[in-house]
This record gives sequence, C-alpha cells and structure tokens, in this order.
Amino acid sequence: MNIPEPSMSLDEEIYSRQLYVLGPLAMQRIQKAKVLLSGLKGLGAEVAKNLVLMGIGSLTLHDPHPTCWSDLAAQVFLSENDLEKNRADASQKHLAQLNEAVQVFVHTGDITEDLLLNFQVVVLTASKLEEQLKVGTLCHKHGICFVVADTRGLVGQLFCDFGEDFIVQDPTESEPLTAAIQHISQGSPGILTLKREDNRNSFCDGDLVTFSGIEGMVELNGCSPRPIHVQEDGSLEIGDTTTFSRYLHGGIITEVKRSKTVIHEPLNIALHQPRMVAQNHQQAHRAHCLHQAFCALHKFQQLHGRLPQPWDHADAEIVVGLAQALEPLKGREEEPLDEALLRTIALSSAGDLSPMAAILGAVAAQEVLKAISRKFMPLDQWLYFDALDCLPEDSLPNPEDCAPRGCRYDGQIAVFGAGFQKKLSLQHYFLVGTGAIGCELLKDFALVGLGAGGCGGVTIADMDHVEHSNLSRQFLFRTHDVGRPKAEVAAEAAQKLNPDLRVTPLIRSLDPTTEHIFGDNFFSNVDGVVAALDSFPARHYVAARCTHYLKPLLEAGTQGTWGSASVFIPHVTEVYSGPVSASASEDAPHPVCTGRYFPSTAEHSLQWARNEFEALFQLSAKTINQARTSLADMDRQQILTLLRLGVLGQRPQTWQNCVVWALGQWQFCFHYGITQLLKHFPPDKVLKDGTPFWSSPKQCPQPLEFDANQDMHLLYVLAAANLYAQMHGIPGSSDQTALRELLKLPQPDPQHLSLIFTNNLELTWASAEFGPEMLKKLQEALEVWGKFPPLKPLMFEKDDSNFHMDFVTAAASLRSQNYGIISVNYSQSKRIMGQIIPAIATTTAAVAGLVGLELYKVVYGARSLSAFRHSYLHLAENNFMRWVPSAPATQMFNCLKWTSWDRLKVPAGQPERTLESLLAHLQEQYGLRIRMLLYDQALLYSARWSSQKQAQRLSLRVTELVQQVTGQVPEPGLQVLVLELSCEGEEEEMAFPPLHYEL
Repeated sequence: MNIPEPSMSLDEEIYSRQLYVLGPLAMQRIQKAKVLLSGLKGLGAEVAKNLVLMGIGSLTLHDPHPTCWSDLAAQVFLSENDLEKNRADASQKHLAQLNEAVQVFVHTGDITEDLLLNFQVVVLTASKLEEQLKVGTLCHKHGICFVVADTRGLVGQLFCDFGEDFIVQDPTESEPLTAAIQHISQGSPGILTLKREDNRNSFCDGDLVTFSGIEGMVELNGCSPRPIHVQEDGSLEIGDTTTFSRYLHGGIITEVKRSKTVIHEPLNIALHQPRMVAQNHQQAHRAHCLHQAFCALHKFQQLHGRLPQPWDHADAEIVVGLAQALEPLKGREEEPLDEALLRTIALSSAGDLSPMAAILGAVAAQEVLKAISRKFMPLDQWLYFDALDCLPEDSLPNPEDCAPRGCRYDGQIAVFGAGFQKKLSLQHYFLVGTGAIGCELLKDFALVGLGAGGCGGVTIADMDHVEHSNLSRQFLFRTHDVGRPKAEVAAEAAQKLNPDLRVTPLIRSLDPTTEHIFGDNFFSNVDGVVAALDSFPARHYVAARCTHYLKPLLEAGTQGTWGSASVFIPHVTEVYSGPVSASASEDAPHPVCTGRYFPSTAEHSLQWARNEFEALFQLSAKTINQARTSLADMDRQQILTLLRLGVLGQRPQTWQNCVVWALGQWQFCFHYGITQLLKHFPPDKVLKDGTPFWSSPKQCPQPLEFDANQDMHLLYVLAAANLYAQMHGIPGSSDQTALRELLKLPQPDPQHLSLIFTNNLELTWASAEFGPEMLKKLQEALEVWGKFPPLKPLMFEKDDSNFHMDFVTAAASLRSQNYGIISVNYSQSKRIMGQIIPAIATTTAAVAGLVGLELYKVVYGARSLSAFRHSYLHLAENNFMRWVPSAPATQMFNCLKWTSWDRLKVPAGQPERTLESLLAHLQEQYGLRIRMLLYDQALLYSARWSSQKQAQRLSLRVTELVQQVTGQVPEPGLQVLVLELSCEGEEEEMAFPPLHYEL
C-alpha cells in the first residue's frame, strides 16, 4: 500500500496551545509523520483520537474484525448502526471529520514487511502475542518505532521499542534554567555569582550553559556551551576567565539542554527480561505479576480460541495455572506470583472499559508523539497499570449478572454486572466546565451510561463559547461550532455518542452570583459533582459548594503533560484544599480560560491580547500568503481576517501607513468593537429569568477614546505599527516623540475596517455571507498584493524585545480599562504569560479516565477510605502515582467532635425560634456558649454588646434578625441559613462546624 505524503497546512491558531508544550520543531515533525494503527477497539480508538486531534500527518487504520456489542462500551466512534461492520471502516469517517488536516486511511490486507516500511511508528492494540512478536521483530529490524498497548478489564499494559540508538533531543518539558548574574570573577576557575532572587535556580554539576547580555566580560556572550561546577554556597565555577575583560554588570546565564540516547530491546527479548516503569520495589513486583498475567491470558487465548468468560472461576484457575507454569522472569526467580491477584485479573479480563481505554490510549498516543518528535523520554520499556481497586470490596460480581445482554454496555457489564449498570444509569451528575477535560469527561459519561436511564441525567454548566484554538484538544467540538456556547455543543455531541444519555446544558458559571440557580433545590437532585475547571478560585468555590451540600466531588486538572485527578467523599476523605500534588501550588503555572467576550480578570485580558497577537501578526500573514494563490479555498473566517488586515486597501509601503493601520486597530478593538458589543448586549439587558445580563462576573464595558498622551494608548499604536511593519518588511521606529507628532496630523479613515465596524462580533462573523462581488474585489486586491514578496508571520515570544510583550501588555491593559479590570504591569504580564500552558489532548484524556475510575467507586457506594485514589501523572517523564487520600481531620471542643464535613443542625421550629432560643439550644445541646454569631459577613450577635443591644436582638426570630441586619429577604425555596459561630474557650485557630439553621 502506497501511503501519500501528508499535507503541510498547519493551522497554528488551532495548535497554538499545543505549541506551548511541544514547540514548533516537534509540531513540524508530527505534521509530517505517518503512523500505522492496528486494532480499533476502545483503546485503539482512543489512540487514534488523540493522534488526530494533535495533528498527526497521516494515520492508517487496520482491523479485520467486525463491530460487536462489547466494543460499544469503550469505542467512541462506533454505534449500534455499525454492528457487524468492519471496525476500521466504521471509525475512519469519524476520525477524518475530527481534523480535516489529517489524512486517515484504511488498510484491508495483512500487515507485511513491505507495508511497515511506509511508516515511522507502528501501534498494535488488542492484538495476539504471535502478531506482536512478528511485527515487533520487523519493526526493530528496520528502525521503525513500535508500540504495543492493551487493556483487559481493569488492567492495562504498554510496551515501547524505539530501537537500539534512539536519540531524544529534548528530554524534559521544563524550559532551560535561566538566572540573572550578580558578578563574575577573573580567575581559573572564574566564579559566577547569581543575583540573590535567582540563587534558588537548581543548576547541577556538569550542566552546560551559555551567556548573554553581559557588559564588561563580553567574551562570554554567545560563547560555546561551558560546563559548570556548583559550589556549596550556590556560586558556579565556569572555567578559566583569567584573560577575559573585567566584568562590569548585567547578563543572563542559560542552561543548554542535552540530548540523551535510549537503548530498547526488541519484544522477543523484552518479554522475558522486562524493564518496568515502577516507583518502588512493591510496584515493580506487582508489575511483574501483571506481566505474567498478560502472558497467561495470551496463552489461554491461544489454547481455547477465546478469552476467559466473565467471572468464570474455572477459566480463572486455568489462567492462574498457566501463569505459574511460565518460565520465571530474569532477575525475579525468587519472587512468587500473587495468586489472588492473578485470579482477580482473569475473572475480570473479559471486560472493555472506557476509563481504562482513555488512560492507556492517552499514554500510548504520547509515546507515539515522543517517537515522532524526539521530545520527552520514552517509556523504558514496559508500563503496567491496574485499577482493580474499582471492584467492590464486599462481594464480587457473579457470572450470571456479568453475562452479555446484547447491549452497548456489555463490555462494562462483563466487569461490574448488570445491576451496577442499572445503578449508573439512574445517577444524576453535575459537570462544571466543558473545556478540554470536560469534553473528555462527558464523552466517558456517554460511554459508561452515566445518567442514561430512568430519572438519571447529567447537567453541565459553562458560560464560555467554542474558540478556534479549542479544536486541538476539545474532542466534542468541530470547526462549525466556533462561536457557539460550549455547553450546548457538548450536550448535543454527547447525545450523538449515546442517544440514551440525558444532558441538560446551562450557559452559566457556578459562582456566588448564580446561587439562586445552583441552590438548595438544584443540589438536592444531584448525586455527585465533577469539576473540570482551569483556575484554583473556581475549584475552591465548587469544592465549598460540595462540602456545604455533602456531595461527592471528582476533579481534575492539567498543566501541559502534567495532570492530576482527585476524589473527595463526604465523611470519608479530606475536603478539597488545593492541588493533589505536593509539589504544586497556586503560584504554579496553570491554564487560564479565555474571556473573549466577557473578561473579568487580568488573566482573561492577557489571554485575549495574546490571541490578538497571533491573529494579527502570525495567522493573518499566513492567510494572506495562502489567499494570493487559492482564495477559492478560504472559509468565511479567513475572508474576514483578510478584510481586517486591509487587503481591499493599499498595501502599506511606509511607516506612516503602518501607523494608520495600527490606529484603526486601536479604534476597532477598544472603541467601535465595544460600542457594537453594547448594541448586542445593552447595559440594561435582562435574561429570561429576570437576571441582569451584565452581572458578576460579567462586567459591562465602556468604549475608550484615543488619547496619544495616554502611555498605554501610545504604546499599543507604537507596538502594533512596528509589528505590522515587520510583517511587511518595512522599517519601523521606536521614537515615541515622533509618533506623537505624527498622530497630531489628520489621519485618513481606516478603510479596511469600514466593512466590519458595523458587524464586528466574531460570533456573527462566523455566519457572515460574502457574495460574488465581494469575492471579486478580494481577488483583484490580492492580485495587486501578489506583486510584493510574501508576508512574514511573527511567532510570539514573551522574551522577545521587539515589541511582542509591548503589544500584549498594552492591549491587555486597554482591554482591562474597557471592562473596569485592574490591569497588571509589564513584568507581571510577562510572568502571567509564561504561565499560560494549556492542556494537550493526551493529558486531558488521561486525567478524565482517572476520574472515571473513581466514579465507579462513588456510584457503587459504601466504600472505605482505602478504596479511593488520588492520581498524579507526568507524561513527559513517565511519572505515574496513585495514592489513598487522607482521612478528614478531626477537631474537638469539650464533648463535641467534628470534621470539615460536619455541621450543627438546628431546626427553626414552628413557630420559629428566637435568637435567644437558638443560643440556649446550642448551649444545652452542644455545651457551646456563643461569643459571636454571623450570617455571611453580617454580625448577628456578640457577647460583648451592651445588655440593651443584646435585648433588642434576642427577642427577634432568627430570619427576622437576618433580614434586619442584611437588608435582604431570604431567597424563596431556601432550606437552610448557614451561620458561623465562635465560642467562649475556643483555641485561636479552631474552626467550628457551620450552623445549619433549617427553615
């Protein structure tokens, strides 16, 4: 089979967040790569999905088997309509629609040596051991990277063979270390002292470094990489500097990353002498037991032509015997196999589970990307993962309950039984956030059947809209969805995956302003909450709601190739207090949402400004270059980009032309654009439920008036004009005084914006129509532009001194002024921009799968603490950890004992009790002499008040008192007033449980 060369049209707006993690060189290699994937059950489909989302050049699918019912429990591209159809054929059309830039083929013949020579990477999933050995031998012979992945119920394996001299050019995800220089001595060796604030940088002995920006000892600037030796005081020996000029000041030292060579054994050797990814000896022993279990399952299939039947104890005993009869693994001869573990694996091995496919599929896809890009360290060489902790603790499923039903959940029923499947279908869950992780979670909910029957359902909440840059990692969105609410699009897509799924989308945020919506009535109908949020304040708020309503919380987060998933169960685990990784903190880099239309934080404004840079100076240049030869292939969004860049006007030829353009952009973004937004959403706009549209966190904007005497106004025009000039190859200028004088002159109207000043919301751009006359004008204009050299796309670099950060800082500051947001300065902007490291498809899929495993346990119910797992992974460095959460901390006061999940419940009574009665009840029931009582921030009672003031309050009914003090009438349907208290004799940092005054 002759595989065509992949196309080379990388849409950098779609992949812009991915570029942060992988870099342009890795992306170029990924875009050119050819991969063969054999096996399109659930795991194979997950591998394919991730590779296509991340822009692999071409993917060839191979699977000779027809679709069966058990496939549907984990295979995201198949449905009941595909039963008996070839799995590869049925999946191909859906994969091709997922990313139009990726070529997806189907190979229907055998896998031959000649076929393998067409590919850089070959992946086998759900394959027999004989095929793995045959293909693995050929791949190793020809230097083709080889990956094997498989799941059997709640266990999974992954194997990599990248050859005997595979060079990893960029082993780690971290940026090279940099530090500011305080002083460098002349001597042998020269001693370099770091500035105090940078002395914490972890340079290591033998690191290679370069230097830049040094004044005085200029011989070091741009020198070849030098090895360093770290001294006890943190200073660095940098080699002989005796003959160099005397150091004056300034300069940066930068680490030079070094490549590493990986040596992998072929499968036939690695099968008997396995090298395992394991954190400790206990994990290594368990991994070797799992290794032998997979070998025994292969042997069972070879002997019987099938896998063990679900929970068939006779079959399981045969597997245990086969495992014990295997030749001991080299170096493990003295370690007996765990028979109970082997037996449990065999009993549950017939199942196919969506969360397991998501996890192993994500890790396998990341290994494929490592093989192609030579970025990040590959596995060495086996990875085993098991989630047998998901099985019930009290009684194991029986064969009758786990027998096939001829339904889409057969693969899951084989592990947990039909009774549990029924329980899953009756759940009602609340998913907060439908971004990258949220899309993966909703996909998994559809496959497992969460809320897909009876009174069950899933409610999702997200006020954001689909953006072009979402498409490389948010599986449920497509190009035609750009501009639509994420919640609506995600709900529609999930219901297509499983028509029985009941999804209710709400275009709302979950925050204090929406508690009248997400209040007592709402949460009383919710069985659990899953949070897929990208900011810690939002996570803390959702966690507080779950603690208040005693709802289980599952949550996940990612940072590049780092990911975590955690579970919080009322009265069983600790409550949420922050990231699950001990090394993480709220100051660590994390993705922030893009408030394109309704920013409420400085981070929102900065992300918008960063997107503006890409749109104006990178993507636009590429669009114009492409349009000069193929306008007919442009979509509506690209045509609007052409209009905004002014192709209908004269191409800029002077610095003044660039200034006129930049001033027009200023007016477009900060005056006319805001004016037009307010026409669509006036300040007094009210939603159907009576809620003001412009209510927190949405802040009503105001248009700005240009003033060249305002620093940020001028900086925006200066930076934008210079960047526009660079794009066109025109000399720019840094002279602000001359620019001010130039701006005093009458400026021509920005004609290139006149067409879109009256229709400038990107939400409406997507639906704009362009007739033949407009296209003819564009074609004529582009013919004129075609007489000039191609434009130069500018790649954003936060450390570039050539107006990149100037533009982002000024644009973000002006955007913040529009919306009344406190802006940040240049250095803060640069720091925050460095923290925008969005998720990539593999990490988000993996953490969603980890959440899915905990969901099984939560839905099953009645689990001890030891059953649950927090999880942490780092795909770049093959770090995988799962551990039991901490139990909730207990506090005591007198005879009262409580945790963060407890509360003091006091019924209001009929007639309602007074404040005096409430205080007496607390003393009599709990032995608490109340010193202060608060409702929210309002002080209801203080023991320090005068007796006269106390008497005025003590006789009031509690609800009357709250209304009098706050001036607010309790919301209709409110079931509980939450009061905070402090007591006589309490310790300084004691936090009493909240008082729930039940109405």
